[in-house]
Amino acid sequence: MTSQTFHKIASLLEKEFHVQPEAILPGVAISDLGLDSLTLMEFVFAAEDAFGLRIPEEKLDPREAGITLQRLCEVIDETIAGALPA
Repeated sequence: MTSQTFHKIASLLEKEFHVQPEAILPGVAISDLGLDSLTLMEFVFAAEDAFGLRIPEEKLDPREAGITLQRLCEVIDETIAGALPA
């Protein structure tokens, strides 16, 4: 997980979804951020838009319990790396 990816996700959570900054830690489960199921999906779509990519559901289902912000960032980084030419 790159710090740049995490900071972009943290900023998105703070500005667009009004999550308190102290709640945004890499090891926090996305489901523990106080977002209802619809808002949780909106957050994932906003994250995809922010990075200009689509995350395959088999790589990350945000409704799955225990998915952390760190895991989300890792999947974003992996997806970006996979999209770059070798």
